[in-house]
Amino acid sequence: MTAQLKSTSQGQTLILTLSDPTLRNALGPEMYAAGIEALNVAESNPEIRSVIITGEGANFCAGGNLRRLQGNRDKEPEIQAQSIEGLHSWIEAIRTFPKPVIAAVEGAAAGAGFSLAMMCDLVVAARNSVFVMAYSSIALSPDGGGSWSLAQALPRQLASELLLLGERIGAERLHALGVVNQVVDSGQALDHALRLSERINDRAPNAMSSIKELLNEASTHNLTTHLRQERDHFVKNLHHANAGIGITAFLNKENPRYKS
Repeated sequence: MTAQLKSTSQGQTLILTLSDPTLRNALGPEMYAAGIEALNVAESNPEIRSVIITGEGANFCAGGNLRRLQGNRDKEPEIQAQSIEGLHSWIEAIRTFPKPVIAAVEGAAAGAGFSLAMMCDLVVAARNSVFVMAYSSIALSPDGGGSWSLAQALPRQLASELLLLGERIGAERLHALGVVNQVVDSGQALDHALRLSERINDRAPNAMSSIKELLNEASTHNLTTHLRQERDHFVKNLHHANAGIGITAFLNKENPRYKS
């Protein structure tokens, strides 16, 4: 069976499943392209309000296909550069996608698989899942934004431990550090991610989009710039029909039903 990215939906949630059973869902150019296309379609589909990325079977993602990387050593460096550009385009698409993205992690999330999970807005991980930046163990350096996301999320010393030594880290410790949102029993990551997505889907899509955009921009803005951005988003959302629905429902102690 060849590597592929399976796309299904459940309610208002799009589920993207990394599928390469023989290689623990290793990533490749076909998956990157399919991931970008799936997000482009989902962005314009008002029926989709959130996305879950998960892996088929017992693992989330083993990272890159080492046999493909070995083969690329005999080709021009531009070949590998183009492959990484494909991965990075997908990573940026996830980050800038205007709807929340949840990683549902079982088993191993290694290398670019770890990077991929870190780029999602929320992470649900099985209690026995293992995260590892394995690059230094095979004389490589990170891709997929792994060094950026870990440097943003963790103290430098711990990020250095994970990247320089390739140390494994469990879901429980990442939860304690605030990187993983929920730790669940083995085999339950997708179910819990779906429950989380349902809570998101019940909220106003325009507000979800604004919150994600503000979070993405926060690390590059000074306070004055960010306060302006918050003002503009708030005013825009207050004058959206969904604010009327939400405020009225709250005052009347009712459950709101937001428009797409």
